[in-house]
Amino acid sequence: MCAHADEWALNLETQGVALHHRGAHGFDNLSSVLDDMEDLRSSVERYRELAVAAGVSWRDMGKREAILPVGELCRTLDVERIPEQPLWLNGTGLPSARVLPCGAFPLAWQDAGHVLDSLSASVAVPFHWRHQLPLLTYERITFTFVLADGFEGEIWRYQFEPDAWNPVRAATSLVSMFEQWNKGFAADAYARGRSDRWLMVESVEQLLSLGLDPFAFPEHISQVTELDLLRERQVACGVDLDRVDDFDALEKLGDEVSAVQRSLRR
Repeated sequence: MCAHADEWALNLETQGVALHHRGAHGFDNLSSVLDDMEDLRSSVERYRELAVAAGVSWRDMGKREAILPVGELCRTLDVERIPEQPLWLNGTGLPSARVLPCGAFPLAWQDAGHVLDSLSASVAVPFHWRHQLPLLTYERITFTFVLADGFEGEIWRYQFEPDAWNPVRAATSLVSMFEQWNKGFAADAYARGRSDRWLMVESVEQLLSLGLDPFAFPEHISQVTELDLLRERQVACGVDLDRVDDFDALEKLGDEVSAVQRSLRR
């Protein structure tokens, strides 16, 4: 299944990307970085140009709802500050529409309870589950922007399914994620779906065959066919494999989320 992963890692090396922890499938523990805002704006603008050229309608779907003030978001996530990067991206950088790969769209932070619900699959991650900001979603997959020291700026992903939640790092930064999406256009990775409005990818195997990182795309990762690939990335980014599939740990986290929600309503 993962025959193309070594080629993916080789492509990164030839592009001058430093690789640190190399696993059997070629995925590496790259250090995270908080993106320069000009670099982020440039990457997002390049994605916008490519998406519009592919026929995506780059406009809000309906009226934008008011979001929580930054101070309230900080209180919800128990952090002192939130960097400009995710606030700009979901506030003005992207329209509130399914313009992202696989029909994903930016999340609106309208309610503290919903924000915390979006973090309820963060089992066995190497930082406090609360120290991340839900960023985008597609069906049962949610991507977050990590706020925790030592991991700030990383993008993590979770699958909200009854028997698999697959916590894992999607990208080391927003720019690295958008660059993967931008490369998807040059690699002809996208097909039009849902009445030709969404940019869909075929499969994890297709992304690997094109030299792309499948974790950076809101594509389903299966524990049946991609387990080795998933475990390699989880080990590289610090997920506790002894707890990652523990349903009791998931229930305990759910209880913690509910407790925080109750405390915020007081």
